[in-house]
Amino acid sequence: MENQNAVIGAVIFIALIVGANFVMYGIARGAAQSKGKGFWETFSNAMDTSTRKKNDDMDELHRKMEELKKGGKEE
Repeated sequence: MENQNAVIGAVIFIALIVGANFVMYGIARGAAQSKGKGFWETFSNAMDTSTRKKNDDMDELHRKMEELKKGGKEE
């Protein structure tokens, strides 16, 4: 009986630590990217791991490189 209570206590403790780390990660990441938005909006945006913005930036870079290559060949 005592072993079961110890295991349950350890699992609860680990869950609390992991949960607290997840919340702190979201708060820190959101605070770094806040730009004057509200806390919950910033928090929800920080938890969104969308790569859309990164892909847009890479697409723009590829277009610029293609334009530069075409410009260099014409001359």
